Amino acid sequence: MNNIEDILQYIDNLMFEETESNLTPIEKTILTGVWQKQAYSIIAKNFHCSESKIKQEAAKLWKKLGEVLEEDIDSYNIRHKVENKYRVSQRDNFGVQVNGKGNINICDKSLPVVNNKQEHFKPPQPKHQTPRIDLTKAPELNYSYGRTSEISTLKKWILENHTRLITVYGLSGIGKTALTLKLISEIKTEFDYIIYRSLDHLPQLITLKDELKQFFSQSQNPLPEIIDYFRSSRCLVIIDDMDNIFQFGNLAGQYLTEYKDYSKFFHKVATSSHQSCLILISSAKPPDIETLEIQNKHTKTLHLQGLGKDAKAILREKGLKDEDKWDELIRLYQGHPDWLNIIILTIIEFFNGKVSLFLTDNDDLFLGDIEALLENHLDRLSELENKVIKWLATQDEPVGIPQKPADIEVSNARFLQIIQSLTRRCLVEKVLEEEGVKFQLNSLLKVYLDMK
Repeated sequence: MNNIEDILQYIDNLMFEETESNLTPIEKTILTGVWQKQAYSIIAKNFHCSESKIKQEAAKLWKKLGEVLEEDIDSYNIRHKVENKYRVSQRDNFGVQVNGKGNINICDKSLPVVNNKQEHFKPPQPKHQTPRIDLTKAPELNYSYGRTSEISTLKKWILENHTRLITVYGLSGIGKTALTLKLISEIKTEFDYIIYRSLDHLPQLITLKDELKQFFSQSQNPLPEIIDYFRSSRCLVIIDDMDNIFQFGNLAGQYLTEYKDYSKFFHKVATSSHQSCLILISSAKPPDIETLEIQNKHTKTLHLQGLGKDAKAILREKGLKDEDKWDELIRLYQGHPDWLNIIILTIIEFFNGKVSLFLTDNDDLFLGDIEALLENHLDRLSELENKVIKWLATQDEPVGIPQKPADIEVSNARFLQIIQSLTRRCLVEKVLEEEGVKFQLNSLLKVYLDMK
């Protein structure tokens, strides 16, 4: 086993058989360097990262390999242990060897193999050691404040739990795309391919798939399906603006007729065996994704909410005054980055940046251009959702399902379905009380509806 590519392929196959995940680019670089008796400092230089990062990743790699090989593995014995394992595997095969084309070689004659475990089929790995990234269609990252816990959660799902399908959802402008781009900057070395695409221009699924295939096949032979690329390499795909393929005037997350095949594609990504991750970004939580999350451990959803106290960085950057009033301003506007930026401009223009002057009248909350953003959410609602949301705006306390008003002539089951849809849109919030779960309208939306 002197060819480094053969060594990497053998170890990669062992890892995939045991963990259903392949070696990452940084793990391949570490193995290559250690096999060639390079110091960690040299390996770090080759991978353009710190030596401490290489040491950290190497420690995790030796632990994983140790579990796969059932041996104690370190940088000093890895070569000896792997070569022994390889020799034993060849002896146990009694001279029967599977070649790279899926054939069995017996006495130099090649016979085809019938593989009944299609989910474990793994086409050849790309040869590059650094990730290929396409973020040309992604918006510019305009802030990177906070989100430490959300980033940690996503990293755990992707790198430790091997989650295949993640949906990040929340009110428009809350920072979903910014969070995802920040995540990419922290985990890019774990992938072979990273690509961002938006559904802003309503591409048909076949068009999106063709774009992805073209990107993936730049450095390897073309493969039949996207899922084949997801198996052969570690890919991270981000699909933004999911809302564009959902219906207006219907309950949350109902696909437009000509885009229902997207739902089937997401289901296949979640339920097929591979080593990649697809991240969806949406202002509403689609019901089909919610069902997948319940049924499939490889599907997760993250409800992104306000920045909380981390929003102070925005206020500080803009030079606002009266820091003792910042917490109140952030609370009133829910730590929502876009909403705060709108209000900050007003405070600078009309109050000389003084938050205390702006907050003089707490009984009359100023919305300004936030109204247009809220109206965009309301435009999507069904007729019944509109009725329920207007009723909720009149309620001063959280309400339960049994409190359905008489003038909304639907069954309790239908009423619950409407409330559920509004929570998926992040317009209605759940409140846990001793007597059970109750619901209330988003406070800023309530102010807006009271004004109309």
